[in-house]
Amino acid sequence: MPELRLRPLPVRTVSALARQHGLDLTRFAYLVCGDRDRADDLVQDALLAMHRRFGADLAVDDPLAYARRAIVNANISWSRRSVRRELPTEAVPDRSTELTAPDDELWQLLQTLGTRPRAVLVLRYYLGYPDAEIAQVLGCRRGTVRSIAARALADLRVRLTTHQEDLS
Repeated sequence: MPELRLRPLPVRTVSALARQHGLDLTRFAYLVCGDRDRADDLVQDALLAMHRRFGADLAVDDPLAYARRAIVNANISWSRRSVRRELPTEAVPDRSTELTAPDDELWQLLQTLGTRPRAVLVLRYYLGYPDAEIAQVLGCRRGTVRSIAARALADLRVRLTTHQEDLS
């Protein structure tokens, strides 16, 4: 008697994709990035992006291939970031739920910048906005955001160095 091979049901939703292929996608992501925790994050981000884009009905020919491509793209984007937001640490400091005042010296230097450079730095480093969202908020292109941020940071470095030399 020939062996009966069952074909998996076609994937029509993101939750079905996660149930049927979640472990395979996580293994794939691990192979792509080499880090277990980041692999989990990449899979979750890919599935979330697919849900945001397609909603309840996955209107794509091969959802598994689409998810893999999203994982690869997310990993490339992560590795291209020059400054990573996550840093390994031995102990996690206890943070208050209340907002704390920024460092006075840095705050004063930040106030010396123009409106747009200051807005870019606050949106990027205080609120954690990606360049695309900052560009949308400011009504400009992502490249403009990056160049404004680079010039503002260079300006702050010069001002901070000058300020520290004045204190010495």
